Amino acid sequence: MIECLPGGRGEQMWDGHLNRADRAAVYPCRGPRRTLLARDTKAVARELLARRCQRGDRAALAELIHTWERPLLYFIRRLVRDEADAWDVLQQTWLRVLHGIGSLSDPRSLAPWLYRIARNTAFSHLGASPPAHEPLEHSAEAQVDESTNGQMEFDNAEEVHRGLLRLSLPHREVLTLHFLEDLSVEEVASVLGIPPGTVKSRLHYARLALRKAIGGEASHE
Repeated sequence: MIECLPGGRGEQMWDGHLNRADRAAVYPCRGPRRTLLARDTKAVARELLARRCQRGDRAALAELIHTWERPLLYFIRRLVRDEADAWDVLQQTWLRVLHGIGSLSDPRSLAPWLYRIARNTAFSHLGASPPAHEPLEHSAEAQVDESTNGQMEFDNAEEVHRGLLRLSLPHREVLTLHFLEDLSVEEVASVLGIPPGTVKSRLHYARLALRKAIGGEASHE
């Protein structure tokens, strides 16, 4: 099955054979572990960008769209299977973002704010409700290994991509946000509207489910 990837309407397609540059762009888990300094630098840059947008800086608004179009579309595609619908959701998302950026109370929360709008827009477009807030598993105390923050313990990016499509929506979105989009547990909790402890539990079981999905795929090859 051929899967479309974000990156503009230039018909960039995923057929299991991405080059190294494309893999690094689409799958941050393939790159080296981000340092704390890199995270702080990125956070400061996002905050400054948000503040510039709030002042009505047209260049900043253009930069916001250019910087976040690809990540947001990738996330939306984990929620909306049809490509045309995903693009419609993205356009609706940008309308809501541009209309509401001035009301963003904490510019430091730009990333989770954007993903939250994209998620809510996707469910609204589909006429569906977000997954229930209750933990999916019995153990709400399951802990995610913080040493794996920002990276996945799987070597094959294409297997990760295909495996995600076989997971339940709650597992798919929590893995996408935390590992592939590099949001912290607290930021993911903000996007999904659930406690951090529930995020950790879902991450724990989602990683197990992904490992099983990838293993099952490999056994059929």
